[in-house]
Amino acid sequence: MSFKKSFVAALSLLVVFTGIIFLIVPNGSSIRSSIFNQTEKNLLSGVPGKNGPILAVKIDDTNMAHPQVGLESADIIYIEQVEGGLTRLAAIYSSRIPQLIGPIRSARVSDLELLAQFGKVGFAYSGAQSKFRPEIESANLVDLGAQSKPPTIYTTDPNRIQPYAMILRADLLMDFVSEKEIALSTPKDPGWSFAQDFEKGTSISSAHVSWPASSYDVSWSSQNKNWQLSHNGKPNLSASGKVLTADTFVIQIVTISDSIYHDKVGGVTPLIASVGTGIGYILRDGKYIQARWNRPSPEMGTQWTTPEGAEIPFKAGAIWIALTDKAPRFTEKTEGAGDVATK
Repeated sequence: MSFKKSFVAALSLLVVFTGIIFLIVPNGSSIRSSIFNQTEKNLLSGVPGKNGPILAVKIDDTNMAHPQVGLESADIIYIEQVEGGLTRLAAIYSSRIPQLIGPIRSARVSDLELLAQFGKVGFAYSGAQSKFRPEIESANLVDLGAQSKPPTIYTTDPNRIQPYAMILRADLLMDFVSEKEIALSTPKDPGWSFAQDFEKGTSISSAHVSWPASSYDVSWSSQNKNWQLSHNGKPNLSASGKVLTADTFVIQIVTISDSIYHDKVGGVTPLIASVGTGIGYILRDGKYIQARWNRPSPEMGTQWTTPEGAEIPFKAGAIWIALTDKAPRFTEKTEGAGDVATK
């Protein structure tokens, strides 16, 4: 048999086999999807999207900084304690990077340990004290701070007052990274996995997480199937006017101690220990699950299990992780209780 005839015969068999699958297999639609329509999912958040270069951005979280810009596009958002008991955010982007992010603020010592798990990320921030800069230079990251970039990339919003007015043109920053052929890490295993459903947990309507001078409340929306966020007692609105939400909200109980660094007015910079083991809570599907976390080294992600050792999967979508040393307060959902308002 000639090569041409052999090829035609093989192709005919493939067409017949595919037709049989489409016609007689009960879950043929899912098979069709898996064969012909595989969708890439981001490893960090589990959502459909690319596993692109990782950009980490420091964002102000004081009342004056709200509403913030670009947080809806983040795969992971960490809430960190800074001087005076206030909070600051470290937003991790990979699946999609918006045009604008901010307001941008300065780096802190805890960022280096926190970001090490993601590899050689691009690190965008407004600056750092001189004593701390050598630590940034020696860390396994790419320094993309404002001190070395033009005002076309780190812009000023005329409708905001300083120091809450710096807005990052993230699209231009990533163009710079591409033009300079700067190699940034792409997502790897973050330590957690994803599942559509998880049966365990205690039903709640809300949770309250606090720091000495800041707080977050998360309220379950059964209509939208996500957690709606409030910051310091007010709805946590983005600059687009929408309430910021989380599909998985993690409360990670950590040790917070004094570092060797101080801010310009003498406030002690906290040191957050994100490597090690501890307890925490995973909030998903209108429930909280008591958990244990384990991160053996800075280069490894954080694993989450039940106290008995079973893995707790996250819900795919936006992930917020609150790093705090204070126990949260939960409001358990009662029979017939109303739902939170949606926006």
